[in-house]
Amino acid sequence: MSTFYCPELLYLDGTFVTDKGLLVDDAGRIERIIAKRASGSSTTVDLPRKALLPGFVNSHSHSFQRLIRGKAESRVVSGRDFWSWRGTMYHAAAQLTPEEVFDVARMAFLEMVLAGTTTVGEFHYLHTDPSGSAYDDPNLLSKQVIAAAQSVGLRIVLLRTAYLRSGFGLPPDPGQARFFESTDEFLNNMSELVSQYSTRSNEIRFGVAPHSIRAVPLDDLLEIAAWAHVRELPLHMHVAEQVAENEACVREYGRTPVELLSTERILSPRFTAVHSIHVRPDEVAELAHSQSTICSCPTTERNLGDGIFAADEVMSAGIRVALGSDSQAQIDPIEDARELDYHLRLRNQQRAILDMIDQEAIAERLFSCATRNGAESLSVPTGEFVTGSLADAFTVDLDDISIAGHSNEDLLPILVFSLNRSAIRDVIVNGICIVRDQVHPLHAEIVARYREVHRRVWNVGHAVRNIL
Repeated sequence: MSTFYCPELLYLDGTFVTDKGLLVDDAGRIERIIAKRASGSSTTVDLPRKALLPGFVNSHSHSFQRLIRGKAESRVVSGRDFWSWRGTMYHAAAQLTPEEVFDVARMAFLEMVLAGTTTVGEFHYLHTDPSGSAYDDPNLLSKQVIAAAQSVGLRIVLLRTAYLRSGFGLPPDPGQARFFESTDEFLNNMSELVSQYSTRSNEIRFGVAPHSIRAVPLDDLLEIAAWAHVRELPLHMHVAEQVAENEACVREYGRTPVELLSTERILSPRFTAVHSIHVRPDEVAELAHSQSTICSCPTTERNLGDGIFAADEVMSAGIRVALGSDSQAQIDPIEDARELDYHLRLRNQQRAILDMIDQEAIAERLFSCATRNGAESLSVPTGEFVTGSLADAFTVDLDDISIAGHSNEDLLPILVFSLNRSAIRDVIVNGICIVRDQVHPLHAEIVARYREVHRRVWNVGHAVRNIL
């Protein structure tokens, strides 16, 4: 029997309507948008004093890095920049057992769903044991992360990551021992993983993620990209996050990362460049011409001091912008959305920069970054309420203090620029309500198990301040 979700307000085509709801079929897809009085014989879920909106899509996550939140906020501990920050991250990565990878991922994913996220693109590069040796099942850690998402109820697109070297001309970094695989190992393991979960595409999907130009030499990158192209899988890659990354690429190939990806014809509508902070106007044009997506991660980028993403230039060129939580410094998709404009306001000393691009209102533009654009980046049919889409949604409490005083006309700007997470009440994935009135059934267990992992990891061998 179909389920009819009946909110007070439904977000549809950029506005809120009062007389409609979602009819969801037994396969977890939107059967159609119908008037409340026409729900017929379906099971009705009333959502009084709530608005129903498409679920957020997190296009770039490293779930295990949830473990380092608050541990790298001192120069004494993690140095002055991104490159030294990695030492803290490597320490955490080296400690985790497979069971603890599951527990930490569940904690990150629980926080995501409580923030309204219904799909995550997990850029996963923990593959081996701490010594760098493969497990009997080389996909063990990938499966632990998938199982964590399934436990929470979150749809996952596992972006299994190829990581072949520490960088151009650099010896292997011991901190990266768990990341390394050969290209043959990576593709064999990827094939096995995709085959094993082939019948569960509503819940579990896959993409291919060469980590970066510094981590994957060009010949290997071309082979991996061709493998993904034949299978029509999304291809995600860190691009131009750091100036030093660009400089190393120029030393090795005589071209910047974007130039290299463009001339080697790796850019495409299925390609997502993660970060893309340090790009020139001509490189923005190349990304636009290829119809690639850029995934920005503002809360992580400001935490790491990466730089300000030029969302105005990128959007003016017609490039889709998706969003990700990346290092989990903060898990709040609506905060990531608003920061796209707020960072530009600080840079330009003006307001509402992204309101000057075309006729699309700024709030609708930013909300699309957190929903529909992320879905397109991950090749998942979700992110908007249309017939045939996966039924993913969240509700907001219309009486929450953060949005009190709204009208139907100004509700979306208030949500985008002022919403507190306390207003998010219910979360629906594949037509199933996994969070009801801010309650997830496994909340207490997930937090308790995570607390034990956290206690063990940060008391192993030495104090946090002696990591580096």
